[in-house]
Amino acid sequence: MLKSLFISNYALIDELEINFDKGLNIITGETGAGKSIILGALSLILGERANLQAMRDEKRKTIVEAVFDLKGYNLEKFFTENEIDDNGNECILRREVNANGRSRAFVNDSPVQLSLLKELATRLIDIHSQHSNMLLSSEPFQLAILDNIAGNQQLLEQYEVKYRELRITENEFAELQKSLAQSRSDEDYLRFQYNQLNELNLVEGEDEELEKKQSRLANASSLKEHLWKVQSLLDGENAPVIESLKQAAHHIEAVEQSLSELEGVGDRLNTSIIELKDISSTVAQLTDALNDDPQELERVENRLNAIYTLERKHNVDSVNALMELRDEYAQKLSAIDNSDVKLQEIELRLREYRDEALDIANKLSQLRRKAAVAFESQLKNLAIKLSLKNLNFIVNFKTIDLNTSGCDHVAFLVSFNKNQLPMLVRDTASGGEISRLMLCIKAIVAQNMNLPTMIFDEVDTGVSGDTASMVGELMNDISRTIQVIAITHLPQVAAHGNIHFKVYKTDTADATITGVKCLDAEERIMEIARMLSGRELNDAAIENAKSLINQNK
Repeated sequence: MLKSLFISNYALIDELEINFDKGLNIITGETGAGKSIILGALSLILGERANLQAMRDEKRKTIVEAVFDLKGYNLEKFFTENEIDDNGNECILRREVNANGRSRAFVNDSPVQLSLLKELATRLIDIHSQHSNMLLSSEPFQLAILDNIAGNQQLLEQYEVKYRELRITENEFAELQKSLAQSRSDEDYLRFQYNQLNELNLVEGEDEELEKKQSRLANASSLKEHLWKVQSLLDGENAPVIESLKQAAHHIEAVEQSLSELEGVGDRLNTSIIELKDISSTVAQLTDALNDDPQELERVENRLNAIYTLERKHNVDSVNALMELRDEYAQKLSAIDNSDVKLQEIELRLREYRDEALDIANKLSQLRRKAAVAFESQLKNLAIKLSLKNLNFIVNFKTIDLNTSGCDHVAFLVSFNKNQLPMLVRDTASGGEISRLMLCIKAIVAQNMNLPTMIFDEVDTGVSGDTASMVGELMNDISRTIQVIAITHLPQVAAHGNIHFKVYKTDTADATITGVKCLDAEERIMEIARMLSGRELNDAAIENAKSLINQNK
């Protein structure tokens, strides 16, 4: 339940704190005193957009903080999934708004996204006002009522998983069909391109090897001439380098015993001779291997020309890129060739998911229809107490294709007078009748609602007398299950409260400020008497107030 609400720097509120209690909390006050301002501040906790015009002092932050007692409400999973510190049985929601419009949200003093604050707040509190009556015309809201009464939450979660799988598979099937249709239209083109690349029997990196071979064949004569000269200089007849080094080594060996400085020089010369001999042998082998073969040159150049032609055609610069392109064409052609099998596999999976989703949807529908019968009966019985004795209420079902909520289209049909055909809620009834109808619905839903707090904002508008007393009694009944906070202008409703707050305005030297006071027993009597008689209190109003309170104890 909502334990306390702290508001600072909001509209006529400078700073105030309200400590609520379990049961039925009543809030009253004269028109314009600031009752709606309190709800406006609370709406910031519920993630509503901040109105900068409501900021009292632009030099200060607007702060709204709500403390909830979570005893009996398991939100550990929510806190764990969203990495929020768990304060045990207490949860603190806070919203801060700066003058520049920027706002910050906190849960248990940890910064969170505003969307997360809103998601958590809607699990903790439900605000119902006259404006909320429009929800009665909303099909999702109508379905939510039936699911709440039927206890369908777990089944809805199962359906959501299956329906999501179904939609993903449907999209996959549609995308594959679209892709295959495009591929089939391009099949001849793809096959021609693939065959042209495949017939070339490309080898990875062969373009570089062919280019080297082409260069060697095209320049064979020149290369052989250079190599012959190298070989002649190293080991030829005219002053060969190797022979000269042999003679030098012989002379070094003759003197190195006498000249210690030359020790090892002979060995170094012999090592050089061995290395040069090896070089000479390598050059000789290359010289013998170089052949001026016009036919081989022609074959290499034709192969390169074929490769270059395909590279230019496909706008790539290597054999490896051509091979990747060939493999890509092969994959597309394989997909076309195996498309029927792939489609059959997905279609089989699609049928399986649809059957599973439909099975759960049918179970949901059966439970909703069963709940609707009980709901209609309960609603009519409650409506009689609120002077809606001629209420005729029907939940109309129509089976539709699977959607996010199942296979049901529901419509609440209602009439409030005899001999009147039930019509859609939006097409009938006055505001007062709709308010009472909605209050009856909330009373029924509250029995199954896992929600700590429900707030009613002057939903008793348009009722009076015994009906007003029954409205208060109904709110009191709801408060036995969950905490109820009711903003009201009817003394008959206020008399049913367990705790009573009065909203008032006071004038200071330079401003008007809204305050809230928790009334004691005597003050409560005087406030209800004021509501009965207006500003001029009299003994009759006071006695009447006492009587109302005593009747409702």
